Amino acid sequence: MKQIAFALALTLAAPAAWAADKLPLSQISNYLNQLKTVQTTFTQVNDDGSLSTGKLWLQRPGKMRFEYDPPNSAVVLARSGTVQIFDPKSNQPPEQYPLKRTPLSLVLARNVNLGQANMVVGHNFDGTATIVTAQDPKNPESGRIELMFTSNPVELRKWVIHDNAGSQTTVLLGPLTEAGRLDSSVFSSKTRLGSDNR
Repeated sequence: MKQIAFALALTLAAPAAWAADKLPLSQISNYLNQLKTVQTTFTQVNDDGSLSTGKLWLQRPGKMRFEYDPPNSAVVLARSGTVQIFDPKSNQPPEQYPLKRTPLSLVLARNVNLGQANMVVGHNFDGTATIVTAQDPKNPESGRIELMFTSNPVELRKWVIHDNAGSQTTVLLGPLTEAGRLDSSVFSSKTRLGSDNR
């Protein structure tokens, strides 16, 4: 009798275990478009294997803030179509890049449509998560971004940025928390937020 009960329990549990499958691009696009304002922690794995940690704020469309923990203490801001890197140890002005020239622009776009021609160059399932590799069809030379999503519910868990020089940077995300309406100071280089919001 115990064996029958055990077999029945396995049969009932199996559909949940096997239910995970590759998420369609339309569902991922809808998820990203509904992702308005969130905050989380992150761990960054650099191309040389070194690790950085910090906190991330995202406000779609167009805004993102990475605040790195000491000893790095750098702040990276995406706003007004520009990415700026503020290094407190440097006497130089912040490095600046057009946002549209970075693969993050695909996540921060006002309307994410992964079904666009030549945008998605990879769409796979590793047994646990869906991995989408995308590029800007208008600026393929800007590199690629590999996005990893889990399902039930759909959530962005990781991304890997590949530049055309062959290096890659991996960002592992903590649980995404809805942040409500963010104050404009979040996207100011003059504000240090981590110590107050950790």
